[in-house]
Amino acid sequence: MPDQLLFAMEVTLNGLMAGVLYALVALGFVLIFKASGIFNYAQGVMALFAALTLVGIMDGQVPFAHLINAIFGTDVHHFGWNVPAILAIALTLGVMVLLAILVERLVLRHLVNQPDIILFMATIGLAYFMEGFGDIMWGSDIKKLDVGLPQGISETVESATDAIFGYGFFIDRLDMVATVIAALLVIGLTLFSQYTKQGRALRAVADDHQAALSVGISLRFIWVLVWSIAGFVALVAGMMWGAKSGVQFSLSLIALKALPVLMLGGFTSIPGAIVGGLIIGVGEKLFEFTIGPMVGGATENWFAYVLALAFLVFRPQGLFGDRIIERV
Repeated sequence: MPDQLLFAMEVTLNGLMAGVLYALVALGFVLIFKASGIFNYAQGVMALFAALTLVGIMDGQVPFAHLINAIFGTDVHHFGWNVPAILAIALTLGVMVLLAILVERLVLRHLVNQPDIILFMATIGLAYFMEGFGDIMWGSDIKKLDVGLPQGISETVESATDAIFGYGFFIDRLDMVATVIAALLVIGLTLFSQYTKQGRALRAVADDHQAALSVGISLRFIWVLVWSIAGFVALVAGMMWGAKSGVQFSLSLIALKALPVLMLGGFTSIPGAIVGGLIIGVGEKLFEFTIGPMVGGATENWFAYVLALAFLVFRPQGLFGDRIIERV
């Protein structure tokens, strides 16, 4: 088999793995948009905040240590203990649920039936608040996240592909784990959305707040529920990205790569978020591999947005999104 074809196959596999990580972030956007019609600009920052909180709890870091030291002249940074990864994940999930409750009580409750642009602007304010709050609470230094996920090149895949093709594929084990986790999340969220009472209530609230209230659906409960689920998805995405590249404030920028994913898959489709992520991941890797050398490289920075622009022109609702038809 020609070497170029083997390289292309390896690039495709790595693109699929990268696409899964993009899709994990996009899932949070889809969940909140389906339930409330809000484009949650803060989803990327939620992943960052969840990862910061997880690292802080695991390392026994004192929250607001820099602020406490500046006010009282002390020099405290750690409690002196380490928390097991499983317990730390559970505690971080509790923090994300608490965040969901606070968002509903302090923000969303006061914006029922407000124009979409008002809700969108509220999430922008929430994003900047959470980023600054996370900085004050846990510090801005780059942190290493180790929750026991396997990392490094998979020797099993390398050996198997070498035996079959005579060339070993370099596939990151963390990306493989992320693929499995993303698949389980999509299956679980799809079943929840389609076959549970709460899932049907989510769709009803998204269609019409007042109509949902009139049939006895608690808008407050639904918003807390969906923001809690989105917080859980943000935690998973933050763990994967944090373990891969370290927990740093540039982590919040992964939300920008999730936007083309949403435009391809559709803002209201959970499976669409995964399919869109895979298309973006594979597309940008193959484009860089084939066309990148001809145009000077660095095409991964803009390929996804050009592809999303093409979709906006010819199919604005995305591959799986619902076509919106309004009478005039």
